Amino acid sequence: MSEQPPGPPEDDSAPAPVTTAPAPGSAAAAGAPGRDGGDGASDGGKATLHGGDAPADGRADAAGRPAHEAVPAEDAGRPAVPADDAGRAALVPAGDAGRAALGPADDPVAALAGGRPFGKSPFVFGLTAALGVLTAIGLAQALVNARSVIVLIVVAMFLAVGLNPVVEAMTRRGMGRRWAISIVFSGVIAFFVLFGLAIVPPVSQETAAFVSAVPGYVEELTQNPTLRQLDAEYQLLTRIQEYITSGGLAATVAGGIVGAGAVVLNGIFSGFTVLVLTLYFLGSLPTIKEYLLLLVPMSRRPRTRAMGDEILTGIGGYVAGNVLISVIAGVLSWLFLTVAGADYALALALVIAVTDLIPLVGATIGAVIVTGVGFLQSVPLGIACAIFFLIYQQVENYVIYPRVMKRSVDVTPAVTVIAALFGGTLLGIVGALLAIPVAAALALIIREVVVPRQARA
Repeated sequence: MSEQPPGPPEDDSAPAPVTTAPAPGSAAAAGAPGRDGGDGASDGGKATLHGGDAPADGRADAAGRPAHEAVPAEDAGRPAVPADDAGRAALVPAGDAGRAALGPADDPVAALAGGRPFGKSPFVFGLTAALGVLTAIGLAQALVNARSVIVLIVVAMFLAVGLNPVVEAMTRRGMGRRWAISIVFSGVIAFFVLFGLAIVPPVSQETAAFVSAVPGYVEELTQNPTLRQLDAEYQLLTRIQEYITSGGLAATVAGGIVGAGAVVLNGIFSGFTVLVLTLYFLGSLPTIKEYLLLLVPMSRRPRTRAMGDEILTGIGGYVAGNVLISVIAGVLSWLFLTVAGADYALALALVIAVTDLIPLVGATIGAVIVTGVGFLQSVPLGIACAIFFLIYQQVENYVIYPRVMKRSVDVTPAVTVIAALFGGTLLGIVGALLAIPVAAALALIIREVVVPRQARA
């Protein structure tokens, strides 16, 4: 064997290399070749020699040990662990490893698992149930308190959806959406102004005339022989005079005036709120539609969009058709009352038009009111009003309404009556107005979703 050239002189300050004897049967003891075909001192033998051959920069080996740490003798014969498996082994939580080393008596989790679960405690169950009941009661109370606001919001959205087809028709003809909304909204405001101008002056005039005629009515009552006999027996006039002079009548009248004023102010505020909300909803209706579609899965958005557009079109057609029928009723009533010579023909015609918006019973209510006013003016006028409205309601129910509504809502008459009854019971006049388009929307969903799904089942 040839002599090797002498190496550099050793530094006495350097630490002495740490070597370990290879275990019997290991790759290093058998002189197994490494990955590069060399002997055990190559890469394949680094699992057993980490002292002199390991780099001095503190790098770790594949098992994660520092370079200066010796490999135990019992690990020397094991195959080298790949780097990815070594990292995976390091991902084991320390808590699980420690828990595995503990016995059932030392592990608190195991001790709790053997006892009664905390969730099955009667106290906890009762407390949770009580909190749930209190939360439900609080939510129900909040909904009841906010009922008036919710009704205003629903009415405003209903009007916005009803006016949207007119806006869309204007935009399709090249007009900007803002200008179309301005024109439509101006028309709505003009209707309310016209209604006020037609109703308020007659009501105020009749009220003033009644107040001025009260003394004459009282004088006629005092001259009535029947009333005189009753006064002689029961002292009616004396008791009425005492009631008036005691201040009870003034308090009652003042309370009635204040209550009536509060009702009028509340109506004005509610109407203004509905107009403002309708304007906002009408301007942001496309944005609201797109935002609600984001809540639907992507695969179902096209079908949901088509169904939503059909529902909105049906609601808009119902509102437009109902308004058209009311306008027809108001115009024909105004023509009849004008020819018949009735006082305040325009105001009475507007009453007919407004009450005709109410499904099922609206036209009857308006006809009864106007006929009663006609009888107050003259008996022949009242009889003529009764005959006219009786004939007109038959024409409206069997000729006008089916032709106007046949393309808007597809609801059977029985469902219409039932929906109007339920809506009127829940929300009054507003519920009766909303019931028919809601029933039409539910019928569309059942026809397009539920029935095909049952057919495929």
